[in-house]
Amino acid sequence: MNHKPLSLKARAIALLAQREHSPSELRRKLLRIEHERRRQEGLKEGEDMADEDSCDAAPQVVDDLLTWLQAQGYLDEGRFVESRLHARASRFGNSRIKQELAQHRLSLNAEQWQTLKATELDRARQVWRRKFGAAAELDAEADSDGASPSGAELAAMRAKQGRFLVQRGFAPEVIRQVLRGGGSSGAGED
Repeated sequence: MNHKPLSLKARAIALLAQREHSPSELRRKLLRIEHERRRQEGLKEGEDMADEDSCDAAPQVVDDLLTWLQAQGYLDEGRFVESRLHARASRFGNSRIKQELAQHRLSLNAEQWQTLKATELDRARQVWRRKFGAAAELDAEADSDGASPSGAELAAMRAKQGRFLVQRGFAPEVIRQVLRGGGSSGAGED
């Protein structure tokens, strides 16, 4: 059975049904799909694959479709930013989230940025506890039971923990507070 391939609009809606996409990300995917479709049509018709008119028309077709998708509410930058924040905030710091949104040519609004800044210390502590829970608790209790690791071992453990938090995109001051205060959630810290 030979099925007719989905239209570009149907493919776009199917992609958006799976998850939110940024306009630039969806444009890139749709251009690839449209170029491939035109190449396949050219092969079927025996045309030269270097058909300039076909390649030049693809971006306009995709841009028109993106405009239509935005007008119909299928594609929304605000929804994409919210979904990205929801998916990433529990695992990454502000700079990593900001960088990822910049790759999509998007940014946070002032309210979202303030909320993210206000929660960064707590999020860093949660990430730190998930990764280093047992080791972190040993560090905190090392002073009280007398079986503490040597200064060099403790420094090496803290450096490893700090590097991990840096890679996750947390601010240096937040990392210092997490490593200095351990897993404690100080009520007065901001």
